[in-house]
Amino acid sequence: MGGWAPGDRAPGGRATRGRAAGGRPLKVKMISPAKTAADSIYWRSIKYSLFPPLGLATLAGYLGEDDEITLQDEHVQMLDLSDEPDLVVIEAYITSANRAYRYADHYRAKGAYVCLGGLHPTSLPEEAAQHADSVFCGPGEDTWPAFLTDFRAGRPKPLYRSTVRTLSGMPRARRDLIKRERYLVPNSLVVSRGCPHVCDFCYKETFFRGGKSFYVQAVDEALAEIERLPGRHLYFLDDNLFGSPPFAEALFDGMRGMGRVWQSAGTVQGVLRPGLLEKAVESGLRSLFIGFETLDAANLAAQHKTQNLGPGAAKGASPGGAAAGGAPQAEYEAAIRRLHDHGVMVNASFVFGMDGDGPDVFARTVEWAIAQGIETSTFHILTPYPGTPLERRLTSQGRVTTHDWDRYDTRHAVFRPTHMTAEQLESGYWGAYREFYRWSSICRAAFVHGDAREHVRHLAYTGGWKKLEPMWDLAIRSGKVHAFVPLLETILDRFGSGGGAMPARLRRPASAAVSPAIRSTSPERCAMSTRPLHRHSPAATAASLALAGEVPLPR
Repeated sequence: MGGWAPGDRAPGGRATRGRAAGGRPLKVKMISPAKTAADSIYWRSIKYSLFPPLGLATLAGYLGEDDEITLQDEHVQMLDLSDEPDLVVIEAYITSANRAYRYADHYRAKGAYVCLGGLHPTSLPEEAAQHADSVFCGPGEDTWPAFLTDFRAGRPKPLYRSTVRTLSGMPRARRDLIKRERYLVPNSLVVSRGCPHVCDFCYKETFFRGGKSFYVQAVDEALAEIERLPGRHLYFLDDNLFGSPPFAEALFDGMRGMGRVWQSAGTVQGVLRPGLLEKAVESGLRSLFIGFETLDAANLAAQHKTQNLGPGAAKGASPGGAAAGGAPQAEYEAAIRRLHDHGVMVNASFVFGMDGDGPDVFARTVEWAIAQGIETSTFHILTPYPGTPLERRLTSQGRVTTHDWDRYDTRHAVFRPTHMTAEQLESGYWGAYREFYRWSSICRAAFVHGDAREHVRHLAYTGGWKKLEPMWDLAIRSGKVHAFVPLLETILDRFGSGGGAMPARLRRPASAAVSPAIRSTSPERCAMSTRPLHRHSPAATAASLALAGEVPLPR
């Protein structure tokens, strides 16, 4: 096959596409464009310096040992656009799409072959194709290796759609390409893909269209990845780490005794499941993100997030009225009490602008969150992401008001709400943040806890996250943010409370440790299934992501 050399041009000014001339190593540039520009009024330096671009680092693992790879994350460094790579790989979320397109156009003009993938190109591949030579839809475990084979043979395709969903045989992520010192949470990882639930406002079904939307990998591979990571702190970026209880139990059993402290996302029902939270805490869980979203049962039903209503309420839920069993607060409060009883902090997510919301929703939600002693809350304006059921519904109703992707950041109202104006929705959103993170509110929430050590931890964690912006900005600009990781570990672990966060009365005896033999059980035995599983059977786990496959953690 004929090879491609830098500078070769095809009709229309585009470079001839194929492998590097003479089989020489490739020069590959990988870019994570900033979701919010550093000069924007919405830029929060610490928010955008939490996690490295793990998806790109995973894709780099498929490249050859001799290939020259550069990975740049615009969230933590200025991009160098003066180089001349053979191949450019760009991940794109909706709010980084315009920046991604500009960088793609820049490198195509220089003769590079450009690939675009991630949530936004998957949702709108025709739009992305105007700026790329190859577009990737969905996860990349099958499409990225196929592309590399095609590219080196000189016959890459313009579109790659994922259909095979497996994490077997994936290479290690190239973490050596990540500048660890620039991130507060360099030890991020993903051990499952997708989520077993289907909510109308979520990208998940769009991204995983054409195959399984929730799947996992062998637990022993996940544990091996964890063991390779330095330090104590971990952050699982999974959409729902508790999505497969057999998998989660096996993972937590395997992590017990590692001395880790970790954070992740889960669900109300996962927290309430007997025994699961205890195993998580014993393995090091100290903070959990939960999507409560709304206090209104009819809103949950309309968005098909009935898993938040509990088994009894969900059966009676209907988009047109309250669920049988009433509002979801009882389930929520039980989950929060259970987490706090086990020493786990809560990061609660709420979405404003659903059809049942009026102007009073903001104050009611904030007051309820403070009264529960919730440590951190992330608020969002309902956003109709392209390709989601929500977007199709609002479009059919003529309620979508803009397709300016820069405004699809959950801070702006890009549709007409039902019971308030767009201006009221945006004003209420900002007001909710102000009220929840006032010092008086932080103190009120902190003293809901009965333990003095929890009072201090709450104040330190919440205050550090929202009240020390100048300090974070200085640390990030100096490239020293990673120096704060030991402090984060100490706060999460209740200032060195010995046995961790779980009260002594709730801990299992050491003799209950899991046998190493269960770590290598085949993935098939632990996939989501209707057949009964042994309580220690491992589910499979996901090693990593597609082209920009990791879903951004909400604020």
